[in-house]
Amino acid sequence: KYLSNPKFNKIQLFLSNHGDWFQDFFQVEFYMNENTFKERLKLFFIKNQRSSLRIRLFNFSLKLLSCLLYIIRGNIWEQILRIPFILEIINAVPFIISIFWPSLRNLFVPVFLNCWLAKHALENMINDLHRAIQRTQSAMFNQVLILISTLLCLIFTCICGIQHLERIGKKLNLFDSLYFCIVTFSTVGFGDVTPETWSSKLFVVAMICVALVVLPIQFEQLAYLWMERQKSGGNYSRHRAQTEKHVVLCVSSLKIDLLMDFLNEFYAHPRLQDYYVVILCPTEMDVQVRRVLQIPMWSQRVIYLQGSALKDQDLLRAKMDDAEACFILSSRCEVDRTSSDHQTILRAWAVKDFAPNCPLYVQILKPENKFHIKFADHVVCEEEFKYAMLALNCICPATSTLITLLVHTSRGQEGQQSPEQWQKMYGRCSGNEVYHIVLEESTFFAEYEGKSFTYASFHAHKKFGVCLIGVRREDNKNILLNPGPRYIMNSTDICFYINITKEENSAFKNQDQQRKSNVSRSFYHGPSRLPVHSIIASMGTVAIDLQDTSCRSASGPTLSLPTEGSKEVRRPSIAPVLEVADTSSIQTCDLLSDQSEDETTPDEEISSNLEYAKGYPPYSPYIGSSPTFCHLLHEKVPFCCLRLDKSCQHNYYEDAKAYGFKNKLIIVAAETAGNGLYNFIVPLRAYYRPKKELNPIVLLLDNPPDMHFLDAICWFPMVYYMVGSIDNLDDLLRCGVTFAANMVVVDKESTMSAEEDYMADAKTIVNVQTLFRLFSSLSIITELTHPANMRFMQFRAKDCYSLALSKLEKKERERGSNLAFMFRLPFAAGRVFSISMLDTLLYQSFVKDYMISITRLLLGLDTTPGSGFLCSMKITADDLWIRTYARLYQKLCSSTGDVPIGIYRTESQKLTTSESQISISVEEWEDTKDSREQGHHRGNHRNSTSSDQSDHPLLRRKSMQWARRLSRKGPKHSGKTAEKITQQRLNLYRRSERQELAELVKNRMKHLGLSTVGYDEMNDHQSTLSYILINPSPDTRIELNDVVYLIRPDPLAYLPNSEPSRRNSICNVTGQDSREETQL
Repeated sequence: KYLSNPKFNKIQLFLSNHGDWFQDFFQVEFYMNENTFKERLKLFFIKNQRSSLRIRLFNFSLKLLSCLLYIIRGNIWEQILRIPFILEIINAVPFIISIFWPSLRNLFVPVFLNCWLAKHALENMINDLHRAIQRTQSAMFNQVLILISTLLCLIFTCICGIQHLERIGKKLNLFDSLYFCIVTFSTVGFGDVTPETWSSKLFVVAMICVALVVLPIQFEQLAYLWMERQKSGGNYSRHRAQTEKHVVLCVSSLKIDLLMDFLNEFYAHPRLQDYYVVILCPTEMDVQVRRVLQIPMWSQRVIYLQGSALKDQDLLRAKMDDAEACFILSSRCEVDRTSSDHQTILRAWAVKDFAPNCPLYVQILKPENKFHIKFADHVVCEEEFKYAMLALNCICPATSTLITLLVHTSRGQEGQQSPEQWQKMYGRCSGNEVYHIVLEESTFFAEYEGKSFTYASFHAHKKFGVCLIGVRREDNKNILLNPGPRYIMNSTDICFYINITKEENSAFKNQDQQRKSNVSRSFYHGPSRLPVHSIIASMGTVAIDLQDTSCRSASGPTLSLPTEGSKEVRRPSIAPVLEVADTSSIQTCDLLSDQSEDETTPDEEISSNLEYAKGYPPYSPYIGSSPTFCHLLHEKVPFCCLRLDKSCQHNYYEDAKAYGFKNKLIIVAAETAGNGLYNFIVPLRAYYRPKKELNPIVLLLDNPPDMHFLDAICWFPMVYYMVGSIDNLDDLLRCGVTFAANMVVVDKESTMSAEEDYMADAKTIVNVQTLFRLFSSLSIITELTHPANMRFMQFRAKDCYSLALSKLEKKERERGSNLAFMFRLPFAAGRVFSISMLDTLLYQSFVKDYMISITRLLLGLDTTPGSGFLCSMKITADDLWIRTYARLYQKLCSSTGDVPIGIYRTESQKLTTSESQISISVEEWEDTKDSREQGHHRGNHRNSTSSDQSDHPLLRRKSMQWARRLSRKGPKHSGKTAEKITQQRLNLYRRSERQELAELVKNRMKHLGLSTVGYDEMNDHQSTLSYILINPSPDTRIELNDVVYLIRPDPLAYLPNSEPSRRNSICNVTGQDSREETQL
């Protein structure tokens, strides 16, 4: 189409004539009318062969690259822009270029940057190593390694860079470069070495910027990991676990009281000082716990790990498989105690599965859950011990205090700085504990091989002041408490004794060489003398003077018998304790010869035999309870007859008074009828309790009991229940509180947890305080959750003596005593206790594996054939001729085979009374001329510091005169109403607080139709104090109304050849009782 134009014909003709010449130079193509975009694209991609081929090659390369990127599944830019790749290029490319261009071989290559590549390779290698060995707890190690390597790389890079760039200047050597870098990075900057060239200055600025960015990031990550590790506790070192001994404490929540009780009791034993304690708890460490664990004494020995015992990973962190023992404690402050037990059971199973050889010490709350963990080495069931202890408190006063003092570790130094004599004796005797030793290895008991148990017990106490309470044969696992005079001591027997310290820590010296020191002992005078054998406690060692063991004459000066008036008649002497028991001399009666069962008429005896039988309870409310021989009914009582306040078709009684009980009641106030209450009833109905001394038991429950519980208690005699609360005065009166000997208040489960821990006992304390004010003569035994709340029991704000005891408690706590609360009067008298105080029983069993068994035998939870039981006797005026504890010991061992272990003593407080005791009669004040003398003669009421009016007798006298004038004046306005109001005001004034409360109680009793006979509103125990002397010295004087704790031999352990008379064998059950058949 171009040739059709005449204009181009001449050009074509010219080219054709001179074509060869132009052919060597160029070729011209002319395209006309190609201005459109479509024509241009067609020309570039289709007509022009060169451009089209390039495009196709480029397209093919893109396809190949996309396939390659798809194969490697990565981002090419991410790989290129990585710092290791850039460093590789910087170090590798110059080497490659210098191969082809020799002139560039003198080019400087920063080879020192390879340190960063080495750091990267080291990180990858460590990560691969951890994956290979499956180590998951290496975050802290990795972060520390990264930080150190980053810091070293920065310093090395700076040293090499400065040294190279300063070659044209000062030519620094490597040492100067290192010095400059350290001074610069430490921000010291002395200035003696500085960069001079602009390049080195720029390099330093760049390195400082890099350090300011990189190092804070690394430190932040390290600090975060450190804080997280502190929360979780990290790991217990495997090397330490293999070279040092440790125990693990597993708890669901750790409180400061629980921690301190465990640490104080665990580290109280000298051989445990090098042990480590690893705490495994799922919750974060409490602030108070953290503060305590920062104390140097504990920070080096206690390690806190946050974790769960159900995770093998956490058990591995605690090195459970290498632990010497594992303590698993339940959370008693939970509202749902059953759920808490379930968690404890799972923890015990998990530990047993992970470390089968690790000894387990488990605390469980409810007895019905105990059989799930019978595989554990030692188990303490809280409700079992609690209810058994409360029950024995009703028979043997202050049993809870006795057991608490025995299971706590103490050196007996408490109260020694007090001016009160009873506090010194009480604190000294509280240091007695239970120890064990093999007979043939003992200085105390080796000489009694082949002799009777009672002979060994008496003479060991007489000679060394130790109390032998039990033995165990070498081939037998059962411990026998006071097996009786027929038991012959063997050389391989393990002896269990009570003493101020164990024999291994004692040094002995003969008393014959110390006769001149008798004068120095004369300062221990009075009716209750401290040990005549000098006991010197120093650095855990006791020096004991050996006393003369020859039998002293009854007419000697020590055992001289008192005379009665002008008569010089001496009472019979005490028979010696025989080395080998004589069958004819064995009696199982009490020293006091209680004739309560002997004086029954034949008709009463027959009716008693028909009413009760002896046997094992046919039904237990839970699995795992130890069978106990008890007093039972021949037929179970219908459930309707167990209700105390409701009549039924079998009886028409609706209150305790109508039943006409001969003995006083024992009332138990509890929230629910848990299976633990079964352990309260069993010790009170044990076969060795005399039938005539059985007290009726009334269960005052907030919630009705279930059928299973009723089916378990319906076989026991005189056991009743009533739905009510101690908050309600009417319920208390209906259940017979005015006829009760003891009122047991059990801590309610629903109030055990509170927002403020120590407020969990608030409701119980206030209710008991109300009972204490309404029924002052009632013996109230209270259980608290926290021992620290004991100071609020029987609280009197302005009582000077209570304030003095509070100061004494603070001083004892400052001295490091574990029993600072022991001098509180309610605790010393056995009126209050906390089950948390028995936690030490589980801790102490790690060193003394027999303590749980001995405590269960003392409380009657276990009954081993041939083992004795705990009981008590009261000293009357007829028994004061015995005079001393040593003679009492001899009398008991020689007559009944009983072994005394302590004394419960009650003394007059001789203190100012509270304002509730102030009672002044207006009529007597008017009729008596000398009012002050008579008021002082009628009591110590005016000495009170808690009554404002008694502090100002003139004001009280003026007010009484005003009241009398008011009554004589009469009202200004006439009318019977005004006279009645005036008379009521005067009567109200005349009554004291005690009288008002008594009137309130009587009015309620009249309203309920109850008789007010027997309600003694003025009698109370506020003017007395009681305390326990565990294993007192042989020359301690016995006093009137002392209660002696006895371990009595099992009456069924032996059968006499001839049935002794009931007059001489009060508690003998082998006569008539042995012929009673149990029909259950």
